[in-house]
Amino acid sequence: MLSVLRLRRLVRQVPLQTSFIFLFLLCILSVFLSSYFLYAVKRKLEPSLAAGRSADDLYVTPSRPLPFLSGVGGTLSSDGSRTDPVVLVLTWKKCVLYIFVFIANEKSLLSAQLKGFPLFLHSNLGLKDCTVNPKSPLLHVTRARQVFSGPLPGDDWTVFQSNHSTYEPVLLAKTRSAESTGLMHTSVVQDLGLHDGIQRVLFGHNLSFWLHKLVFVDALSFLTAKRLSLSLERFILVDIDDIFVGKEGTRMKVADVKALVETQNELRRSIPDFTFNLGFSGKFFHAGTDEEDRGDDLLLSYVDEFWWFPHMWSHMQPHRFHNQSVLAEQMMLNRRFAEDHSIPTHLGYAVAPHHSGVYPVHIQLYEAWKRVWDIRVTSTEEYPHLKPARFRRGFIHRGIRVLPRQTCGLFTHTIFHKDYPGGPQELERIIDGGELFLTVLLNPISIFMTHLSNYGNDRLGLFTFKRLLNFLLTWTHLKLQTLPPLQLGNKYFQLFPSDAEPLWQDPCEDKRHKDIWSKEKTCDRFPKLLLIGPQKTGAMALYLFLGMHPDLSSNYPSKETFEEIQFFSSHSYHRGIDWYMEYFPLPSNSSSDYYFEKSASYFDSDVAAARAAALLPRARIITVLSDPVERAFAWYQHQRAHADPVALKYSFHDVITASHNAPVKLQVLQKRCLAPGWYATHLSRWLEHYHHDQILVVDGQTLKTDPASVMEKIQTFLGLENQVDYHKTLAFDPKKGFWCQLLDGGKTKCLGKSKGQRYPDKQSQVFLRNYYRDGNIQLSKLLYKMGQVLPGWLREDLLNIR
Repeated sequence: MLSVLRLRRLVRQVPLQTSFIFLFLLCILSVFLSSYFLYAVKRKLEPSLAAGRSADDLYVTPSRPLPFLSGVGGTLSSDGSRTDPVVLVLTWKKCVLYIFVFIANEKSLLSAQLKGFPLFLHSNLGLKDCTVNPKSPLLHVTRARQVFSGPLPGDDWTVFQSNHSTYEPVLLAKTRSAESTGLMHTSVVQDLGLHDGIQRVLFGHNLSFWLHKLVFVDALSFLTAKRLSLSLERFILVDIDDIFVGKEGTRMKVADVKALVETQNELRRSIPDFTFNLGFSGKFFHAGTDEEDRGDDLLLSYVDEFWWFPHMWSHMQPHRFHNQSVLAEQMMLNRRFAEDHSIPTHLGYAVAPHHSGVYPVHIQLYEAWKRVWDIRVTSTEEYPHLKPARFRRGFIHRGIRVLPRQTCGLFTHTIFHKDYPGGPQELERIIDGGELFLTVLLNPISIFMTHLSNYGNDRLGLFTFKRLLNFLLTWTHLKLQTLPPLQLGNKYFQLFPSDAEPLWQDPCEDKRHKDIWSKEKTCDRFPKLLLIGPQKTGAMALYLFLGMHPDLSSNYPSKETFEEIQFFSSHSYHRGIDWYMEYFPLPSNSSSDYYFEKSASYFDSDVAAARAAALLPRARIITVLSDPVERAFAWYQHQRAHADPVALKYSFHDVITASHNAPVKLQVLQKRCLAPGWYATHLSRWLEHYHHDQILVVDGQTLKTDPASVMEKIQTFLGLENQVDYHKTLAFDPKKGFWCQLLDGGKTKCLGKSKGQRYPDKQSQVFLRNYYRDGNIQLSKLLYKMGQVLPGWLREDLLNIR
């Protein structure tokens, strides 16, 4: 059985590092999909059928995502029992990566020939003692030097046999059977394309075996002609946190310090200039036993041998300091300690205890760091989340580069080899082809977090990195390097420039983030409703009506952008969520508090939807859509009312029909008139990040003619406790020509003179009706899928099209 998944032009759409990680996951998913089709679709790979099946018969496309289970070394059926051998096939054609998965059922014979190919498959085998073919043209990262001794995971392997020159073995292994002759069998084979012109790589098992993961990386590189290929350069920095911090019995002694220096020199033979990076809290200097205190003294005598970075003086978490001056005073104590003991203070790197204040951002920490230490680089394991570790990345905030930090299986309590969780073999498994190895393989830059306690007693830190280095040198061609933190920060953002801009998330959605977020801050201060515009559709009137409801509170007005904050669509986003929260009142004890904000620039912004969904994933979204023809003209009139020289110089028809050769300022005005009216395009972007049940589309025309009915619908949509009858709070103003707030004494409060309805000339209307025709058709289909009523203006427009 076979399933095919196609990945189009991955290199240009996502970072290369992310592509590799995604493809690993995709291959595993392919195995699961194939298992489903084996049992649900009942298509079986019998040898007799395989011999008479065309290549086109091998393509099966799944119709919908389904839940699956994975087992060690193979796939699982619905009852949890092991199923059948897997053959994973990779091929690349016309910038499309194809991933095939064959699964033979239990009734299949152990041998079969692939129809149309001079290739035989032998299945249901147990293998051992795997080796890499040094002559394979596939190899790039993988080094062919050693034999992986011992059994390979699982007993459902497939090996390949062929006499055709198109097939080149990549991995070979022996069978585990008692009658084994010691012959080497091919478990991964490369098809050079000499038979049918198509190159492939076939794996006789899934990716549970670490050497398959390694060869998989090379297969991607080879098949895509290096389009999907990582450089061989890997930069490694090992941070040792909590220097001088630790209970008696866990700290480094004289012999441990000497071993640290010796190991550093040993690692430098393979990693040029490798240097351990030591993070210190001066308050705890000489806080151990006499023997451990002598270790402190010896460590400082080697001060020039290492790189150094500051923690907090008393190792306190920075987010607990709400006063920046007090935070800075704590840092000054640590700086004075450093100066008194000749510890370098100019390296520009710091790490906060428990990564507190780095992310979620505690502004006081960033400002105090810059003021006291001139910090320009830090690192954290918390952005965007601790797990999964493979998705950690960096960002830049307030001029400080925040780099992703990795764990290596060592924690403050992992001191003795025999007491390692899961036993010593578990640590070795993490290193030898496990999580630690894959971290280096898939990340061009790895900053590893270790602790002082990992370098005393059994010195697991030294053991881990010496063993990791040996494993990398044995099995890969990776060129290991190191850089000081400042240079490493520059290198990271050269490789991943798109990471520079952060994506702020709701701290209350992640327990770890909430634990290291100031207790003076609350997620209840975030808005639950966004009125996203677009401009000139009636959103301002709706904002006024919403503000009349006793349960709804809007943001404080912004001096920079009038009443709108425009946080998610402007440069203000880089100021962080603390800045954003300051625009909303401190919540009361009332459960009916419901904050909202209106920024009409959100609707057609390229970035607002993604940013809003990250920070406000549960928010309700309201957009007001009026006739895009009228909206375009209203924006033009708005610009004229504000004395825009371009709008005053050109007629509306001249603006909307301007060519690409027109003056730049005229093109800018044209875009602001026309682009927001591409409703289907912009609404689709919001639907990529919010469920359609969270979005309400308001008919701008109905809002003008019958706002009370619209407000009744909105109150239901928001689930407000108190229902207000807007028939009693709104009144039509015949002079203004629209509905206004009804005040005491029968007076009304209306919008400004620039608000109201105007119509473009007939020629411009004809042009715009044609211009928006296809977009309006797409909008109608989109609203139908969302289960929302079509606005009256849209129904009328569709009737005219017919």
